[in-house]
Amino acid sequence: MINRELAAEILRINADFPVLILTGPRQSGKTTLCKMAFPNYRYVNLENPDTREELVADPMSFLKKNSNGMIVDEAQQFPELFSYIQVLVDEDKSMRFVLSGSNNFTLMEKITQSLAGRAALLTLLPLSIKEINGDIPTDELMYRGFYPAVWGDGREPYDVYSNYYRTYIERDLRQLINIKDLDLFRQFVRLIASRVGNEFNASRISNEIGIDVKTVQHWLSILTTSYIAFTLPPYYRNIGKRIVKAHKLYFYETGLVCYLLGLESHEQLATHPLRGALFENMVVAEFHKRRFNQGRTPHLFYYRDNTQKEIDLIEEQSFGQLRAYEIKSAKRFNTQFCTGIDYFRKLYGDSVIGGEVLYDGEETLAIKECTCQNWRVSLVSD
Repeated sequence: MINRELAAEILRINADFPVLILTGPRQSGKTTLCKMAFPNYRYVNLENPDTREELVADPMSFLKKNSNGMIVDEAQQFPELFSYIQVLVDEDKSMRFVLSGSNNFTLMEKITQSLAGRAALLTLLPLSIKEINGDIPTDELMYRGFYPAVWGDGREPYDVYSNYYRTYIERDLRQLINIKDLDLFRQFVRLIASRVGNEFNASRISNEIGIDVKTVQHWLSILTTSYIAFTLPPYYRNIGKRIVKAHKLYFYETGLVCYLLGLESHEQLATHPLRGALFENMVVAEFHKRRFNQGRTPHLFYYRDNTQKEIDLIEEQSFGQLRAYEIKSAKRFNTQFCTGIDYFRKLYGDSVIGGEVLYDGEETLAIKECTCQNWRVSLVSD
């Protein structure tokens, strides 16, 4: 059993809120974590037709079978559920419900409508590098990805991500957004997988696939709310520079990207032209995991201006303080790695409280006000 970092935050939140919402991608370990954190709670899964039928027949009686607490998996399957829970927790503050689901849009909509002020929302992504806790070669790590089924169950990565893509992305999401031409959607998903770490240009993708821009934007929003992909916004203040306004595109899971790129081994990945982009993708996703596992919202950005000066990752902390990160897949340090951080520090002055190069080498160095160290060292330290 893999201990999840979010477990402590779940227990803390549960003491203060009658309803806990746990969202995140399918197969990220939400059910396992809920059962582990609350072993005495009654567990129900609304994807089970019999369970759903029992709930629909008499919701209040069903939900009152809850003396110790109740875990409701895939809660969005019965939208009226949230209103019934609101009534129950308003009547009895001691009642506890843990609701989980993989469709963030539906869950957030219902929280806003029925459970505002009564529910806390947490997000569980796939395993973090800290949770895997092993000296795994970087190429193998990126290829295997971070899903519990690969690490906990020992399944072959290709089998896991092939099944995930076919049963969830192609089948479930296709039904959710009523896609009529599956081939076009396949082209879209594989095309954006080849663009990880790059600016997302809806018009360009529209032209390449032959669909309108609104469809491109809609499909990306579905992948985002389903925790398949995410975008990184640009960071800018009014400093007299023309800043690039496009978002950069990433996936939460590098193992899935490898599958979409047609890779079948980590040896293939080692020489692939997108290895550097996948490395950047992995590190940026790890920063998201670290924040979510702390029960916090990520405040992450990138920087690029019209002179092509760029910082891969900007982390905004309290009081507008900034940490700048350059992400390099190289195993050897180059003094040029610090150039972008030096430039950014000159622009934003004392707001920049740290600059760090995260690379795949083992040596730790300090060059003026720039630190260079192995990416794992930075991410596993609190």
